[in-house]
Amino acid sequence: MFDHLGIFVSEPERSIGFLEACLAPLGIHIVERQPEWGSVIFCGAGEFPFLWVGPARGDYYGTEMGRSAARPTHLSFVAPSREAVDEFHRLGLLAGGRDNGVPEDCGEGYYAAYLLDPDGNNIEAGIREKTAN
Repeated sequence: MFDHLGIFVSEPERSIGFLEACLAPLGIHIVERQPEWGSVIFCGAGEFPFLWVGPARGDYYGTEMGRSAARPTHLSFVAPSREAVDEFHRLGLLAGGRDNGVPEDCGEGYYAAYLLDPDGNNIEAGIREKTAN
């Protein structure tokens, strides 16, 4: 459905480090660093879709970006296993994230965990397991 998503963060180094740590168990990693903008691109196994993460400052196509302009976002990532969900949560906490929901069965075969990143964005990882009918 999406080609890519982008989120603006107030402290790129901190937020990028957080995402780099907690997304690694999901097979999502930095594939491009854009030092001219202070941003990075994260991808999974394929080239698309990708996640762009960069600073909330300066002008973005006519819209002034600043800390007050940042809005919370919810991003949910597909995990390859329950263990990856657990590791996402553990590493995210170690990287400065805040717990927003421990790894658990959420019903209908969905196992997920939730973290708040340094800007208060809700970052989720989950796996949809087949259930018997």
